[in-house]
Amino acid sequence: MDLPIVVGVDGSEPSVRAVDWAADEAALRGAPLRLVYGSLWDRYEGALLAQELHKPLEEVMARDVVGAAEERARCRRPEVKVTTEVLPEEPEHGLVRESGSALALVLGCRGRSGMAEALLGSVSLAVAGHAHCPVIVLRDSHDNQARTGVRGRIALGVGEQPAGSAAVRFAVDEARLRGVPLEAVRAWRQPPHATTGHREPARLQRQEALELLEEALRGAPAGLEVDRRTVEGHARGALIAVSREADLLVVGARRGHGHFGPRLGRVARAVLHHAACPVAVVPEPA
Repeated sequence: MDLPIVVGVDGSEPSVRAVDWAADEAALRGAPLRLVYGSLWDRYEGALLAQELHKPLEEVMARDVVGAAEERARCRRPEVKVTTEVLPEEPEHGLVRESGSALALVLGCRGRSGMAEALLGSVSLAVAGHAHCPVIVLRDSHDNQARTGVRGRIALGVGEQPAGSAAVRFAVDEARLRGVPLEAVRAWRQPPHATTGHREPARLQRQEALELLEEALRGAPAGLEVDRRTVEGHARGALIAVSREADLLVVGARRGHGHFGPRLGRVARAVLHHAACPVAVVPEPA
C-alpha cells in the first residue's frame, strides 16, 4: 500500500500553507494525501459545547477544519487521493503516531515574532524530535502562499552520516523528482590550537570535509547534478545561509536523549527556527 503524505491541520493560516505544499508534494510523488487534526474537542458533544461557550458551532467542530482543508487540497490537486482524520488527542501525540505509517509529515508554523519562535517548540519541535518519518516544517511567509519552487535547488546538510543515509536518500529523491540540482554542504572549523599563519591544519580540515561529502554522496544517481560545497564556520550558520538559495533544506537527525525523551540536536533546532525555506528533518537510525 502506498504510504501517504500526512499534514497536520488546525485551521490556521500556516497550516493552510502546509496543505498546499503537501498537496504539491503528493502530486510530485504520486502519493496519497492524509489530513489530520488532533483535537481534544472531539471528546465532547460539539453542538452542546458550542452553546455552553456561546460560540458558533464551527469554532469547536474539528470536522469543519479538516473539511475545509480537504476541499482546498482537492481544488489545488484534483488528481491526488485525499483522506481525513480527526484524532481526539493532543496533536503532538497523534502526529507522532501517524508518522509511523507515513511517507513524510508536513507542518506549518509561525516564525516571525519572539513569541512565535518560542511556540515553534510546542508542536513542530516535539513532533520532529519523535517522528518516525521525515518531518517538513514550513515557517510562515509574508503572503502565506505555497508556490512551486523558484530557486531551483535542494540543499542538504551533510553531517557524519554514511553513504546512502536516510537524509541523503530523501534529498536525492527530492532533487531528482523536481529536476533540480542538489547542493550538499559540509561545514568545517579550524582546530582551536592552530596558530595564525599555519595553513596546514585548515587545509586538512577542509580536505576531510570534502572527503565526507564524497562519501555521503557516493550512491547519488549519475544523471543528478550535485554541487559540493565546504564552508568554514559553524554548521548552523552555513545551513541557514544556504537556505536563502534553496527551495528545501534537508538535514539528518540523530536524536539525543534529554530528561523528557528524544530531542533534536542544536543544528536541526537552529535551522527549524531560522531557515529561509522549508526544512525537512530526516530521522537517522541510532
